[in-house]
Amino acid sequence: MANLIQKGLPLTSARTPLLQLMRHRGKINIQRPKEPHYERARVVAVTQPKYPEPPKALTCFQSRAQRTAAQLENPYNAIIAREVRNWLDHSRLVAIFHLNSITADEIFRVRVQLHKQNMHLKSYGRKIIAQAVTGTQYEAIMPLFHSNHCIVFSPDQQRVGALLRLTRKVPQMVLLGGIVENTLLSRNELINFAQLPGLQSAQAQLVQTLNMAAGTVVQQLQAHQCNLVKVLDVHAKGGSDAAPTTDVKETNT
Repeated sequence: MANLIQKGLPLTSARTPLLQLMRHRGKINIQRPKEPHYERARVVAVTQPKYPEPPKALTCFQSRAQRTAAQLENPYNAIIAREVRNWLDHSRLVAIFHLNSITADEIFRVRVQLHKQNMHLKSYGRKIIAQAVTGTQYEAIMPLFHSNHCIVFSPDQQRVGALLRLTRKVPQMVLLGGIVENTLLSRNELINFAQLPGLQSAQAQLVQTLNMAAGTVVQQLQAHQCNLVKVLDVHAKGGSDAAPTTDVKETNT
């Protein structure tokens, strides 16, 4: 019966559709979309809104000198500049280093080691340094602050040797120069200064030299009298005539 129905009504049989929709277009690129058709692009260009340009600021027409002069000085920079000047005035040893790439942990360890030796590691900006030393006796150190730098202050000028020993272990810190007893020294001069003996040793050597000179003068002044006393002593004891004669000749000469 089913076969007869299928033959009489062919539409009732299950068939697969002959038309199947397929999408052959690839993935749409949102960042680089495909250029639209010419007509569409022209319509889009015509319908683009036009906004009025914002008014230009007056500072655009000013020179750099005028803009710099109009800037207000930060009072905090003046406070830090006074601090730098105070460090320079009350430090008998000032060493200036160039800083290469270095981590915060390494610079902290160096700061702790220097603090144990009564030395203080500081870092300031170029503008603050210029504000602190302009018009003073320290103005000659300004060419040393063109790049990343740090400064070591110490109230004892005899700490140069300890400073060189500590910084030798940190190759990121390159010594440029320093100030010792209000005298600007280069790197080689600081190394030579570190090799000098201490103040007490130098004073002891000076006293020894002065004593030796005084002793030599006294010995030379008393030489003739001593020789005459020896000759008279030998003559009084009845010594030979040859020896006293020879001593007298030597004394006269």
